Amino acid sequence: MFSTSMFLASCMVGPDYHTPKTKVAAQWSTGGSGELADTYWWRSFNDPVLNQLIEVAWRNNLSLQSAGVRVVQARAQLNQAIGNLFPQQQTISGGFNYYNQLSATRGPSEFTTSQLLFAASWEADFWGKYRRTIQSDRAAFLSTVAAYDDALVTLIADVASTYVNIRTAEQRIRVAEKNLEAERESYRVASVQFKYGETSELDVRQAATLLSQTAAQIPPLQDSMNQAKNALAVYLGEPPDKINEYLKGSGSIPVAPNQVTVGIPRDLLRRRPDVREAGLNAASECALIGVAKANMYPAFSLSGAFGLSSNNVGSNSLSDMFMWQGKALQAGASFVWPVFNYGRLINQVRVQDAQFQSAILNYQNVVLTAQQEVENGLSVFSTQQQALAKLMDAAASARRSTELSMIQYKAGETTYTTVLTTEQAQLTAEDALASAQGNVALGLISIYRALGGGWEMRNSRDVISDEVKAEMERRTNWGALLEAEHHLPATQLP
Repeated sequence: MFSTSMFLASCMVGPDYHTPKTKVAAQWSTGGSGELADTYWWRSFNDPVLNQLIEVAWRNNLSLQSAGVRVVQARAQLNQAIGNLFPQQQTISGGFNYYNQLSATRGPSEFTTSQLLFAASWEADFWGKYRRTIQSDRAAFLSTVAAYDDALVTLIADVASTYVNIRTAEQRIRVAEKNLEAERESYRVASVQFKYGETSELDVRQAATLLSQTAAQIPPLQDSMNQAKNALAVYLGEPPDKINEYLKGSGSIPVAPNQVTVGIPRDLLRRRPDVREAGLNAASECALIGVAKANMYPAFSLSGAFGLSSNNVGSNSLSDMFMWQGKALQAGASFVWPVFNYGRLINQVRVQDAQFQSAILNYQNVVLTAQQEVENGLSVFSTQQQALAKLMDAAASARRSTELSMIQYKAGETTYTTVLTTEQAQLTAEDALASAQGNVALGLISIYRALGGGWEMRNSRDVISDEVKAEMERRTNWGALLEAEHHLPATQLP
């Protein structure tokens, strides 16, 4: 009998979770170093402004703070589930009751009773319903930590990408303004030549057309830059009018290193937060199958009450309640088996099993998508590097062609059409060069975004700020739960 009771007490219905099988490549097809990817990858740009922006965003971003609060919420939910292993209901009741019998044939016609009782009931977790719930909530809690890490990875990449876009727009504006200055000089030369009858009005009109076209390219670039600054302000948790304080000076486009360390594809399974999050969500859904199945089996409950009771009948006194002879004791047990709800309960199990299977498929898809994003990033980084090398040569050649065409035009050795063509080519080549420089940096950022790099910053500080903690504590008694060691995992994931 004892062994049977121990078996029932330790039995848990439902499947145990195992990491789903996934298809993972052995190596990246587009190259990349096999070394473990850099944790603080943005520092490879050697840009102090970028480093500061990421630090500020980490401290102030409101979406990230919201993800941190959800971690505390999930931790409290887990604590609540753990509490179900103890008596699920406890009550303390007390009071006085006055009785008045209008036609009493025996005993007193009126009397008063008093009582003070503590009652509790406990459903034995024979089938693991509460333990499976704890498993589910623990996985859900760890999932919120992974979601915070994923939000941090996204934030770092968004800040870096936006910063590169700002610097790229600034460089493209400088290119346009420099070409605009050169074209003004060409327009002046054409005007002088026309004034002295050395050329036709056509040259002047062509020069004016090119000058206006180049000037028209600058406002859209400024608009793009302004919108990027506004987006950066949101990431930093600052109003738009404060953003220029972080971008003082005329910075250049961050220069990416020639090589990138990406590790091996299997590293994604332990490093990329959204992969971990998808796996933990599947684990949570798996445990809930056990909860649904446990509801199909008999439930055994124990209940009891202990307290003090007294009355004023005969020689008794209400004050006797505080004497040992005034004690009151009650105990009982119950057995509940929802046999007539089988159809509803079995369908709930089927619903939960389908949700678990959907979570498995989502996990497998996240792993495949992660590999796709890394491969795409590697491809962009590699091809843009190649394009950048060619565009550097093209820009240099275009600048020299413009110089030569102007010399020849002033000497009367060529028409203004040649000058017009070379100046247009120079602007196009230099603008493409600036864009390619930005694209190389964006390619590197996309690689590390896909690798899930940067979330390790969390290990050096809490997921919610002191200011948010103080605000929450003013409203609610959180006890010690807002301390990092009470709402973050005991062991940090690698």
